Amino acid sequence: MIYGGKQRHRHMAILLVLIFIVGFWVFKVNKKKDQIVDSSKLKIGLCMDSLIIERWQIDRDIFMARAKELGAEVIVQNAGSDSNEQIIQIKYLINQGVNVLVIVPNNSDALAPVVAAAKKKEIKVISYDRLIRKANVDLYITFDNEKVGELMGEAIVAKVPKGNYIIINGNKQDYNAIEFNKGYMNAIKPSIDSGNIKIVNEVWSENWNEEEAIKCVEETIASGVEINGIVAANDALAQAVIEVLSENRMAGKVSVVGGDADLSACQRVVEGLQLMTVYKPIVKMARDAADAAVKMGKGDRMSTNDIINDGLFIIPTLKEFSTKVTKTNMLDIVVKSNFHKIEDIYRNIPRSEWPKEK
Repeated sequence: MIYGGKQRHRHMAILLVLIFIVGFWVFKVNKKKDQIVDSSKLKIGLCMDSLIIERWQIDRDIFMARAKELGAEVIVQNAGSDSNEQIIQIKYLINQGVNVLVIVPNNSDALAPVVAAAKKKEIKVISYDRLIRKANVDLYITFDNEKVGELMGEAIVAKVPKGNYIIINGNKQDYNAIEFNKGYMNAIKPSIDSGNIKIVNEVWSENWNEEEAIKCVEETIASGVEINGIVAANDALAQAVIEVLSENRMAGKVSVVGGDADLSACQRVVEGLQLMTVYKPIVKMARDAADAAVKMGKGDRMSTNDIINDGLFIIPTLKEFSTKVTKTNMLDIVVKSNFHKIEDIYRNIPRSEWPKEK
């Protein structure tokens, strides 16, 4: 009996060891499976031209949050407004084995070779907000940029139907800047042809740099030419020219239009320093871009609502539509869309003068 008891204990010990070994093996297998799932996670490369401007930070944050929500990993690169650096960064992302590249190009004409390198490795390429020309990208996601320019032009012509204008364009290497120009000139040209409006100065701002805008306005003021209206291609440029006008005690006297609905621009609009801005549904566009990247990375198709010629190829395009923002509709457009908070927009206005939220 004693011998039988020892035997049972020995068998029990062996059984426990076997259970431990089997359990440990199952744990290792499951852990390995988890590692395989992690390593096969969809990888998206997001290459930004720059993050200096407020709106690009919003695009990046919304895109990353949505992609993460969909289970994708995002590797972000910031080219710092340097075209050569952006090419290096895109090559780096290709070498990282991304499934999809989402690019905000610095120079729309410089990226065709590196896009070709990505496509050779079967990496899907999305051109975000700005069109990469002659590259045959898989998708272009943007706003109706010509319409954005028209909204700006229509607003300033309505406010200043006669007088001298300055045009501050964006980066000439950015296809959006060309479309903005086309849009506001659609609205302004009839008044130019009739002699009611005269363009007294016009510049293109390299890399959207404010220095050209500042220099242009300073030189025009120094020349003694009267300025009645200024069209600035975005709110950062509008802010720069308004600072020059402020230094010369002309802020609020010269009508200035811009675009992007930056918080500081919305503040200037309600304070009467900027005539209008343009609300672009950035949150929707960034989320749509993340959705598209994940779908395309999985081999699914993304629905589009337009096409565009990139100079050589017809590119499927998803366009979002923008809205003019003035002091009158600030609440309805910007606040109700949760783009900016009312207390942030009106922080420099006495609370008794704030519009009432419905």
